[in-house]
Amino acid sequence: MFVDEVDIIVSGGHGGRGCVSFRREKYVPRGGPNGGDGGAGGSVHLEASLHLNTLVKYRFHPEFHATRGAHGEGSNRTGRRGKDLALEAPVGTVAYAYTPDGLRQIADLTEPGMRVPVARGGRGGRGNARFATPTNRAPRRAEPGEPGVSIRLRLRLKLLADVGLVGYPNVGKSTLIARVSAARPKIADYPFTTLAPNLGVVSLSDDRSFVVADVPGLIEGAHEGHGLGDRFLGHVERTKVLVHVVDVSGASGREPAHDLDVIRGELERYVPNAETLDPDHVPLARRPQVVAASKIDVLQDDARLVALRGQAAALGLECYPISAVTGDGMPELIEAMWRYVAAGRATALDHEHQEMRHPVPDP
Repeated sequence: MFVDEVDIIVSGGHGGRGCVSFRREKYVPRGGPNGGDGGAGGSVHLEASLHLNTLVKYRFHPEFHATRGAHGEGSNRTGRRGKDLALEAPVGTVAYAYTPDGLRQIADLTEPGMRVPVARGGRGGRGNARFATPTNRAPRRAEPGEPGVSIRLRLRLKLLADVGLVGYPNVGKSTLIARVSAARPKIADYPFTTLAPNLGVVSLSDDRSFVVADVPGLIEGAHEGHGLGDRFLGHVERTKVLVHVVDVSGASGREPAHDLDVIRGELERYVPNAETLDPDHVPLARRPQVVAASKIDVLQDDARLVALRGQAAALGLECYPISAVTGDGMPELIEAMWRYVAAGRATALDHEHQEMRHPVPDP
């Protein structure tokens, strides 16, 4: 089961209470207080893992608690600290906290092994030894431990891909990703649509590589919830280039140029949740785009390809006739993908260097 969005509740462990205790050795008169402090509660962390690709483990178990700290004891013994709780999530997961003003992003797990604290454990209470003074040599009070932070989170998985394949159902996106990578999505000779995104790694010469994402097919009115809707478009929000896969064979009964217009219109009308929107977000419709004229091996009318090429040229988009079955046109399309990916990576690197040279001051 592919689950890309869940709500969970995480709580840090409570701190242990301080101890009220006095020395009572036989030959130590007025031994004084020796109550130890309570241990701090464990904290909850989110940790990015390469071994997961879905949030299904949190679908039916939405509450998580770190262990509490142990209570303080006599002889100035501090209670044991509670164990931290690490919750693994797929790389690409974004965590948002529910606040009175809406959702606020608190973590973006973009690197394997990345670890972010999300719920702090409570501080342990002080024992009575902490309150001894020259005028109060036998304090009989101690502090209770502080409660741990409890917070409701929304976890949303956004696949980390460089290239996103978009288009109608049954246009050959799954066949394309299977052709260029080791991904093995379901492919058959009867009409059906992919129900979950697929990722594939494309390897080229000179140690070049990038990741391609195939998202479930879109249809007209997807932004209104028709079909699978635009739910999965969030998975191509991180991509550097979008590839419109358009069926030119004629088997669908639709005009390829019209298909391109429809999908571009859905990208224009796609509006991510404003509460979780990254300030640096670039709308999907403004991302670099290319067109892949698919299924040319069974092309029935050359006029369909000519019309699509003309429409792409009018929009300023490159168009590559391909057949994912025979491999025709695939090298040219892959190299075009790489050009946009390399340009996007260079831009991101320049932006990172700018931030390092001119850091934003803390408010």
